[in-house]
Amino acid sequence: MFGLRRALCALVISTGAYLFPQGGAAETTYTMLSFDQLDGWEDDNHEAALAAFLQTCRDLDDPDWRALCAMAAAQETTAAKGFFQLFFRPVLIEDGAPALFTGYFEPELSGARRPSSRYRYPVYRLPPEARKVSQWLSRRELLTSGVMEGRGLEIAWVDDPVELFFLQIQGSGRIRLPDGSSIRVGYGGANGHEYRSIGTELVRRGIYNIHQVSAAVIKRWVRRNPVAGEELLMHNPSYVFFREVSRVPASAGPLGAMNRSVTTLRSLAVDPRYIPLGAPVWLEKDGAKPMRRLMIAQDTGSAIKGAQRADVFFGSGDEAGIEAGKLRDPGRMVVLLPIQRAYALLPEDY
Repeated sequence: MFGLRRALCALVISTGAYLFPQGGAAETTYTMLSFDQLDGWEDDNHEAALAAFLQTCRDLDDPDWRALCAMAAAQETTAAKGFFQLFFRPVLIEDGAPALFTGYFEPELSGARRPSSRYRYPVYRLPPEARKVSQWLSRRELLTSGVMEGRGLEIAWVDDPVELFFLQIQGSGRIRLPDGSSIRVGYGGANGHEYRSIGTELVRRGIYNIHQVSAAVIKRWVRRNPVAGEELLMHNPSYVFFREVSRVPASAGPLGAMNRSVTTLRSLAVDPRYIPLGAPVWLEKDGAKPMRRLMIAQDTGSAIKGAQRADVFFGSGDEAGIEAGKLRDPGRMVVLLPIQRAYALLPEDY
């Protein structure tokens, strides 16, 4: 379990609105912590966290964050921990739901620029008409109506519909071409339908229990049951479109929600209604492989909903996918806010 919270030092505040731009909810609470209440803080590699922070902080369009980014860029790497401790304060944000941490990665698929008997499943760009509405055709309607055909919307064709489905869940990936080169694709939009978990559906049907379900288990089941498997994929009406982002160097991570490369085991996908994108976040993940480290909120995801819900980015390729697929752990995360924003949470008579 994560380290004990020293309640005598903590201040818990309920508020009728989120502090951040996207809206509010009455159940949200904010607890001010000190850095010595962060389990494992002293042992982390703060220099690596500072490097990840600098990847995206220059894009933050806010005076407080811009000033902090300028100071971060001027820091010696050996002063990283002191920088975070001097200019930020830890704030635990909770909405009543238990913490849940999962993983994601950049998958690599086999594909081609042209369709063939092997490469039959298209990776689509967002159609122009889908940009004009908040909700377009469902996955089933889109794939069975013929509306996408003959319009030149294909970026490439891949050889596995199950891997394509999981590419949509991850939101980015690489497509390895027959000549050894690759195409990198990133999130290009969605049809506006709510994401439904096919893993949860398998549990509901009694095929697996919650502790058995992983991406690898789901893939094997769909492949063993092609007809029922195709129907299972249709259970999720959400459909993700892509754009080609091959300008991103192969050595860098895929683009996150901030349109910058994410960093292996330093980037988090969060719910931006609670945690501002670009903010440092202290992660205390429990489970079989506990994790205590300073991450940066640089991505989002359709399944990431809640103040204590996040995805850890594990990197690219099959090995990263195996590790990411195993992760489903409790714990807590604490956002580091600029001092003035953190203390704005305090009551006037504090």
